[in-house]
Amino acid sequence: MEYELTVIIPVFNEEDNLERVKEEMLAFLHAAKKKSKVLFVNDGSKDSSLSVIQKICNENQEFFYISFDKNYGLSAAIKAGFDYADTHWVGYIDADLQTSPMDFNILLDYADQYQLVTGVRSNRKDSKVKNLSSKIANGIRRAFTHDGMDDTGCPLKIIQTEYAKKIPMFKGLHRFLPAMILLQNGKIKQLPVQHFERIAGKSKFHLWNRLIGPLSDCFAYIWMKNKYINYKVAEKKI
Repeated sequence: MEYELTVIIPVFNEEDNLERVKEEMLAFLHAAKKKSKVLFVNDGSKDSSLSVIQKICNENQEFFYISFDKNYGLSAAIKAGFDYADTHWVGYIDADLQTSPMDFNILLDYADQYQLVTGVRSNRKDSKVKNLSSKIANGIRRAFTHDGMDDTGCPLKIIQTEYAKKIPMFKGLHRFLPAMILLQNGKIKQLPVQHFERIAGKSKFHLWNRLIGPLSDCFAYIWMKNKYINYKVAEKKI
């Protein structure tokens, strides 16, 4: 049976989380509603993340990886995952495991009907400052994109790979994945998923890049929306 879903896991200095990531992903792979594999994208980690990833992939046939020559950022890691995915669906989850891989099965129930299915973190376990800044950032983004999404920062998504590969990614655009699917005339859906405290490692986001960055990215999105080319072939002979 061929793989149907590739789960992308961007990694930047997450050495203390990766063994737990392996165990939780193995549990998901065993219970997954569609045959799945894991693709680590090492985003130029400066700790021992790469060696841990290599060991995991050597010992488990459903685990694969690519490794950047330096740190390029989350959007680049996600794009690389899209570029290298060879399954019908592609998923995405953070290595901090503040969301559960098991909740991919919640999203998979709708994967045939929607081009993107995303989680909404219910009962978030983040600090008040982080929750407030995230709420403000989501409000700003919705005002620009009208995508109707409550939590695009939720690191738990499933996208039809055909659509994912057409997304013109640039830094910060990972926040606009639902909006970019809408530009392709795709359908999107959000569903509540679990959220947990970070157990190990450090968050790569802070007040500045959670608010100021998304605001500037909104203007980039508007420019892209106005320039975006979308077409549908009615007939062909090639």
